[in-house]
Amino acid sequence: MKTDRQIPVGGRIDGLNFPDAFRADILVEDNLLLEIKAVSRLAPVHTRQTLTYLRLMKLPLGLLINFGGITLKEGLKRVANNYRLDRS
Repeated sequence: MKTDRQIPVGGRIDGLNFPDAFRADILVEDNLLLEIKAVSRLAPVHTRQTLTYLRLMKLPLGLLINFGGITLKEGLKRVANNYRLDRS
């Protein structure tokens, strides 16, 4: 299984290119983004951050994982992007 960590995420705003605007935590098989947190409670900004990475990387799915909660189950959130990969 191929995994990469601290993947640079680029963006383009008003004609300016930012190749290393952000860093995503883990990418599995070039298809699934894992965004890792260690906070007492996930905030809406964490979901928006993960969705932004998914959109910029043109990925369909990400998992937001928080290791700071009491249980892993309460700290696991699936984030879906409406991006559709054209397989034709």
